[in-house]
Amino acid sequence: MHQAVSTPVPSPLTAKQRRTRRKKQIIYGSIALLTLWIVASIIWNKREKPIPVTTETAIRKTIVQTVSATGKIQPEVEVKISPEVAGEIIELPVEDGMRVKKGDLLVKIKPDSYKALLEQQEAAISAAKATNLQQKATMLKSEHDFKRAEDLFNKKLISEQEYNAAQAADDVAKNTYESSLHEIERAQAGSSQARDQLSKTTIYSPIDGTITILNSKLGERLVATGQFAGTEVMRVADLGHMEARVDVNENDVVNVKLGDKAEVKIDAYGDRKFNGTVYQIGNTGKTTGAGTQEEVTNFEVKIRIEDHDVELKPALSCTADIHTNEVKDVVAVPMQAVTIRTGESNLSPEEIEKKRQKVTQRDKGDNNAEFVNERAEKAAQKEEREKLVKVVFLKKGNKAQIAKVTTGISDDTYTEIKSGIQAGDEVISGSYSAISRKLKEGAKVALDKEGMK
Repeated sequence: MHQAVSTPVPSPLTAKQRRTRRKKQIIYGSIALLTLWIVASIIWNKREKPIPVTTETAIRKTIVQTVSATGKIQPEVEVKISPEVAGEIIELPVEDGMRVKKGDLLVKIKPDSYKALLEQQEAAISAAKATNLQQKATMLKSEHDFKRAEDLFNKKLISEQEYNAAQAADDVAKNTYESSLHEIERAQAGSSQARDQLSKTTIYSPIDGTITILNSKLGERLVATGQFAGTEVMRVADLGHMEARVDVNENDVVNVKLGDKAEVKIDAYGDRKFNGTVYQIGNTGKTTGAGTQEEVTNFEVKIRIEDHDVELKPALSCTADIHTNEVKDVVAVPMQAVTIRTGESNLSPEEIEKKRQKVTQRDKGDNNAEFVNERAEKAAQKEEREKLVKVVFLKKGNKAQIAKVTTGISDDTYTEIKSGIQAGDEVISGSYSAISRKLKEGAKVALDKEGMK
C-alpha cells in the first residue's frame, strides 16, 4: 500500500510583500531606462552636427579697387599777402570774401618815411656828383703839374724830391677821382633801394580771386623786414579751382597713381559725390605719434575737383575714394567667403587648435618635453604658414566642398576670383566663425535661415 506524497502549496503573498516587489520593479526599470537614455545621448552627441551656414551665388561683375582717405578741401592757388616794409595801414579797400582782379589795390602802407628816405638818397647822388666834378678838376690840375715837373726834372732844373712829390700828388688826385665815381654808384644804389621800398608800400593783387582771410584792419601797424616776410595781412585764393588734400596711409599710397579717378564726398554736401583726378602725390611722408603704438605715416595726395557748378569753401572736411584699379566681367564672391587653409591637412582650424592644446596639456610639467615641444611647434607653424592657400567653400547638397582659388583685386564687398570656381556656384558666405574656424572638406552643413534673412 503506497502512501501519497503531497507537495506543499506556497502561501499567498501578503499585500505588504506585493508592494515591496512592485517598488523593486519600478526602481530596476527606472535604472534601466536611465542607463538606456545615457547611452543613447552619448551616441547622439558623437554624431556630427551640421554647421549652420549662409550662402550666396558667385556672380560676374565689375570690381573697382579703391583707396579711401580723409582730408580737407583747399584752393589749388592761394597767395599769402605779407608786406616787405613796416608801417601803418592807410588804405584797405577790401573785405573778407570780396572778389578781386589781378592788379587791384589790396593794401597801402603810410609812405612818408620811405619818401623822405628816397629824397635823402637823391640828394646824396647830387652831392656825390658835385664832389666828383671837384675831384675831376683837382685831378686835371695835378696831372698838369706832374707833366711840368717831369719836364723840369729832365732839364735838371728841379730836384728828384720835388719830382717825386708831384708824381705822388698826381696819383692821389686820380685815386680820389675814382673814389668819387664809386660814391655816385653807392648813392644811386641807395636811391634804387629807397625807391623799391617806397613801391612796396602799395600792394596789388597778384591773381584773380577771392579774399579768404583778412587779418588786419585799417590803421594797424604792420611789422616787416627786408629779409623776412612780415605780418600776414590777408590771403587771396582762386576758388574756381579747388582740390582735395587727403592723407593716404603708407600701405595704400603705393597703389595710387597720377591720373587715377576719384570720388570726393564733402561732409557739408551730404551724399553728393564730386568727381576728381589725382594730380600730385607727396614724396615725403608725415609721421604722427612717433615712438608710440599710435605711430602712423601718411602721404599727402592732391585731387583736382572737376565739378565747378558749386563754389566750394576752403577747409571743408572730405572723404575721397581713389579708384586705383578696375576689372570688368569677372567672377566675384563676397569678400568674407575667401579664407585660408593649410594645403595638406583636412582638419579645420578649430580641430588643429584642440589637437595642439591636448599635446600641450600632455607635456605640461615635463620641462624637457616642453622645450622640445616648443621647438617642434614653431617648426610646424612655419611649415603650415608656407603651405597656406586661399580657399572658398562650396555647398554641395548638405556638405561643404573646399576649392582652392586664385584671387585678384577687391572692392568694399566683393573679391575677384581668377581661378578655382565658376559663376553660378553656390558659395558659403557665412558665418565668419564657420568659414574661418569650423569648415573643412566634407563637413556637414545646413542653411541658417535666420542668417539668410
